[in-house]
Amino acid sequence: MALTTPYSEKTDEQRAICEMVRQFADEQILPNAEHYDHEDEFPGPIVEQMKELGLFGVTIPEEYGGMGLDLTTYAMIVEELSRGWISISGVINTHFIGSYLLMKFGTEEQKQKYLPRMATGELRAAFSLSEPELGSDVAAIKTSAKKLPDGDMYEINGTKMWVTNGLRAGLVFTLVRTDPNAEPKHRGLTCFIAEKEPGVSKNTGAYEGFDVPPQIKKMGYKGVESTELVFDGYKTPADSILGGEEAGLNKGFPQMMDALELGRVNVAARGVGLAQRALELALRYSQERKTFGKPIAQHQAIQFKLADMATQVEAARLLTHRAARLKDAGERSDIEAGMAKLFASEAGRFCAEECLRIHGGYGYSKEYEIERIYRDAPLLLIGEGTSEIQRMVIGRKLLERHKI
Repeated sequence: MALTTPYSEKTDEQRAICEMVRQFADEQILPNAEHYDHEDEFPGPIVEQMKELGLFGVTIPEEYGGMGLDLTTYAMIVEELSRGWISISGVINTHFIGSYLLMKFGTEEQKQKYLPRMATGELRAAFSLSEPELGSDVAAIKTSAKKLPDGDMYEINGTKMWVTNGLRAGLVFTLVRTDPNAEPKHRGLTCFIAEKEPGVSKNTGAYEGFDVPPQIKKMGYKGVESTELVFDGYKTPADSILGGEEAGLNKGFPQMMDALELGRVNVAARGVGLAQRALELALRYSQERKTFGKPIAQHQAIQFKLADMATQVEAARLLTHRAARLKDAGERSDIEAGMAKLFASEAGRFCAEECLRIHGGYGYSKEYEIERIYRDAPLLLIGEGTSEIQRMVIGRKLLERHKI
C-alpha cells in the first residue's frame, strides 16, 4: 500500500503565518478589544503593531515593498484577526481592496506613487460605493465628476456613505458618474483615486472640497470609523482616474465589481473568524457551567448546538477557501464568492446567537465577550451586499452559466 501524506489545507508558509497572526490576536487583540469597543476608540497601538508585522502589504508585490502573498493566505489572516475582533480586520479590508485595484488596473505611475507607502501602512486606503439614497443599486450613483475647461482637472460633487476608514485614509477609491447619459447607466461610472489629508475632517489647500462629517455611531463594529464623505467642488487631476483617463474613463463599474469579489471573500473570512471564536467560547463555557449537578456540555440539547455550530464553521471555512483559490487561479469566482459570503456571514450570526443562548443570562452581560460578538455579527449580513443581494447574484449567475 502506498504511503499517504497527512492532509493539510495549509502550506507550511500559510501555517506559519496563521500561527503568528493567531498569537498576535491572543496576546494583543483579545485582551484589549473590550476596551476599544466600549470606548468606540480607534485601536492605534494595535494598528501600529500590524504595520510592523507587514499586514498592510500582505498581497502587494515584493517589488513595491509588500509580501506578495495570495488571496487565500490573506483570507486566512483575516479569519485569525476577526477571531480576535472583526473591527481589526476592517482596518485593513478596504486598504486591501484599494491595493488590489491599483495592482490590477492602475498605471505603473500610480503603482509607484502609492503602493510602497501602502505596503508599510504609512498610507491607508478606503473604498467608496454607497450613497445616502442608494444601497446595493450601484448603477444609481449620483455623485458626479465633470471635466473642467482647462482639460486636465475634474470636479467631484456629491455625498458617499458607509465608508470604512473614511477619516483616517489618505486615499479613497471612489466610484462616481462621469457620463450622465450613458445607457445602461453603469457604463457611465468612473473610479477616481481621491487623495485627502488623513485624519482631517475639513480639508484645505490641494484637498479643499473633500470633507468627512463626524463618524456614524453604530450598534457594533466599533473602533474603526464608518463615515460619510462630502465632495463639494473637490478638484482632482485627470491622472487620478484609476488606470489613467484613456483606459479608465467610464470603466469604473467592472473594476469595482471585480474588486467586490475579493471584498466578499474578505467578509466571508470575517464570518469564519467570528463564528470560530463563538464556538470556542461556547465549548469552554459549556464545560465550566454546571446545572442539575453536571456541566451543561453533558446535556444533549447543548451538544446539538455545539455540533451545529462546528459544522457551520467548517463548511463556511471550506467555501471561503474555495472562492479564494479560484480567484488566485484566475478563474471565474463570482458565484463562489457570493456563496462564501452568504453562508459564512449567516454562519457567523448563527454561531453568535447559539453561543449567547448557551451562556444564558450571562451572554447578555457585557462582562462576557459573546455580548460584543453578538453585536458585531449583523454587520456581516449587510457589508459587501446583503444576504438577499447575494442570493439574487448567485441565482442570476447560475442561470447565466447554465443557460439552455
